[in-house]
Amino acid sequence: MTDRPTAPQGGAAKDGQWTGAFRFIFAAAVINAVSFGIMIPVLPNLIKQFTGGDTAAASEWNVVFGAVWGVMQLFCGPVLGMMSDRFGRRPILLISLAGLAIDFLFMALAPSLAWLFVGRVINGLTAASFSTANAYVADVTPPDKRAKAFGWMGSAFSFGFLVGPALGGFLGDIDLRLPFFVAAGLTTINWFYGFFVLPESLPPEKRVAKFDWKRANPVGSLVFLRAHADLLGLATVGFLFQLAHTVLPAIFVLYTGYRYGWTPGFMGLTMMATGLAGVIVQTLLVGPVVAKIGERGALLLGAAAGATGFAIYGFAPSGWIYFLGVPVFALMNFLQPGLQGLMTRRVEPSGQGQLQGANQSLQGIASVIGPIVFGLTFAWSIRHEGIVHQPGLAIYLAAGLLVGAFLLALRVGRAPRAVAEAA
Repeated sequence: MTDRPTAPQGGAAKDGQWTGAFRFIFAAAVINAVSFGIMIPVLPNLIKQFTGGDTAAASEWNVVFGAVWGVMQLFCGPVLGMMSDRFGRRPILLISLAGLAIDFLFMALAPSLAWLFVGRVINGLTAASFSTANAYVADVTPPDKRAKAFGWMGSAFSFGFLVGPALGGFLGDIDLRLPFFVAAGLTTINWFYGFFVLPESLPPEKRVAKFDWKRANPVGSLVFLRAHADLLGLATVGFLFQLAHTVLPAIFVLYTGYRYGWTPGFMGLTMMATGLAGVIVQTLLVGPVVAKIGERGALLLGAAAGATGFAIYGFAPSGWIYFLGVPVFALMNFLQPGLQGLMTRRVEPSGQGQLQGANQSLQGIASVIGPIVFGLTFAWSIRHEGIVHQPGLAIYLAAGLLVGAFLLALRVGRAPRAVAEAA
């Protein structure tokens, strides 16, 4: 599996070479994002169906599923990241895609909440497709082009939200289980694409010599972050972003259904509009804007825009006001390319997988805390609406987290010291 031809490396590759290698992983990321996006507008409604139509109870079960997935990621993210440094990116990507396909099948066939729980556990154990893809990008992209490349990778995720939720909402209006079968099929196609087409990006001579269990755990990940100058502060910014970002997956479907009466189909169209705005920012604006304001400027712009967009979403008393926040919120897509560009510059090629594994571990922590905080806050706010009348309270909390990320980024987002790229 690992003796496939390798993609050219970013440190020595010419522009045409790294662009060609980048196209491979970008295509895989797009297919993965579409399959993931398909399930977004329908999974909470499937959970709600199992709870007898109780929105608050569905929110609480969403908390359980999100927390379990996050715990799996907390412990497995560093392991998969180090495995990609030791054995290459491609086999880890294939493992991750296989786990995602199995999870979708569990959702499609689940006769009870217990089945959904098992599927979430399997997916959490193997979920590393986006973090491995980011390590792949760092492998094949020159350091000065990484922010733009990470912007394009972000657009792959946004494209998934452009196409996936709209398709999922349409299919969900026909049959609530149909979107999961389609998502499983797309993920299986992506697995075959990875097996037969995707080249390996990390050649044997650039891999770590052995797998070190001491570093392949959450504590080891934090030690790794502390061992690199200024990396821990940036990782904290990323953690605050990831924590804030969990609010919409945790409550969007239930929140908009409760507050605005939106159907799954309309929710899918809303996600499509959000995804389109994100694609425009990530493909057309990230490159030229980062060239003008730098990676630190992009990081600050993304954090400020995200906080403002969340504030609008939480305040919006009607659907049309909610839509006013979409173009503002889309500018948050500057944050991740700027952050990834700054972080990958501080790490040598053989450590890119461990870096992404550490980020995945922090995302796991965020995925444990976020659904609990936001899901329970939303459930509490709607159960006490007669007293508080703040159904957007959870989204206000997310806005506050991004304000904190902005203030921290002011201090830790300065230009990195050079890290030698292996030839």
